[in-house]
Amino acid sequence: MTGGAAAALTGLRVSPARAVLRLDVTQGNVQPVPIAVPDFLPATPGDAEPARLVTQIITANLARSGLFAPIDPAAYIEKIVNFDAAPRFPDWRAINAQALVLGRITRQGDGRFKAEFRLWDVFAGQQLEGKQYSVPFENVRRIAHIVSDAIYVRLTGEKGYFDSRIVFVDETGPKERRVKRLALMDQDGANTRYLTRGDDLVLTPRFSPTTQEITYMSFGQGDPRVYLLNLDNPGQREVVGNFPGMTFAPRFSPDGGSVIMSLQRGGNSNIFVMNLGSKAITRLTDSAAIDTSPSYSPDATRICFESDRGGRPQIYVMPAHGGNAQRITYGQGSYSTPVWSPRGDVIAFTKQLEGQFAIGVINPDGSGERVLTSGFHNEGPTFAPNGRVLMFFRDLGPGPFLYTIDITGRNELKVPTPSYASDPAWSPLLS
Repeated sequence: MTGGAAAALTGLRVSPARAVLRLDVTQGNVQPVPIAVPDFLPATPGDAEPARLVTQIITANLARSGLFAPIDPAAYIEKIVNFDAAPRFPDWRAINAQALVLGRITRQGDGRFKAEFRLWDVFAGQQLEGKQYSVPFENVRRIAHIVSDAIYVRLTGEKGYFDSRIVFVDETGPKERRVKRLALMDQDGANTRYLTRGDDLVLTPRFSPTTQEITYMSFGQGDPRVYLLNLDNPGQREVVGNFPGMTFAPRFSPDGGSVIMSLQRGGNSNIFVMNLGSKAITRLTDSAAIDTSPSYSPDATRICFESDRGGRPQIYVMPAHGGNAQRITYGQGSYSTPVWSPRGDVIAFTKQLEGQFAIGVINPDGSGERVLTSGFHNEGPTFAPNGRVLMFFRDLGPGPFLYTIDITGRNELKVPTPSYASDPAWSPLLS
């Protein structure tokens, strides 16, 4: 993990009494697992506040996932006082806890925090996981996200997504004079910071696979520009290029070495890719239609994109080097903003039909189309790093807000933001 270390905690294993707990997240009717997360123990009284903060964030992460049901601490029978002692399993079974998380926070002499945790299967009486992490003091929130991911991974068998960030367009002011700034926050809506001042209109921010750079569009000085912005130093940004006419939706290639986008040349738009090292531009489509919103498959062999070459906007898939494009959507309405899942298994889209805007997913071969949520002006899906959750924005009139939904169509939640927010993009995992 960045800025720290992880190690396994061993010992305190109890002979299992039954099958080890495991949650199947591929089903749409998952019953949330009752889980107990007592306050992490502080090594000293001075560690009490960060210990409580870590506990609160872990509990909130697990609850928001929709896969876990944290038990009210008022129901706890055993009071945890010793991290190194095995819990009294009958006390936790009595309140129907299936999983139990115990932890300890220690402020170290070098100004770092060490977090230790153990995950227990209550009914089997078995330790499922035990790890420790060390991070700088100012990153104590990250400990909670990293521990949350470790719990998620161990109980679901899937990658986590809590230790990640969202870049989005923050919108303030009256609707007719809306100020739009690039903003960055943790996936749970905390730690918002602004990357641009709002002098120019900004659109379509997208993360690099390295997570240290984003690409975005800016309209401020004549022709639209595509920028690269370094997140470690937001004042350091590079113009990828000035493009006469209109530019849409730049995205990175999976290796971060190129940016793919659509450029308007003449009366139509086609898809181009720019090598960030050489700045060489290669044209990938050459049609009389509007081709836009390209997105690479995670193995970089294919590209999905939106095109109206069939009469109205639909989604197509073609080889990454261009060539024959196959249409994959044939339903009623218009399809737009396709984005490939990091798992490679589905493509998310926005679908407009009879005044409704739906967010859905479809298999890359065109089978298995599913609408996850529908309503007025939903748009701009982006995948969590594990491909199991989508974020999008919804504008009900006054202004847009961010939402998440599981790819099974469950657990739709509003994401807290300081003001109106649109056009989110989810980062890869930080750790």
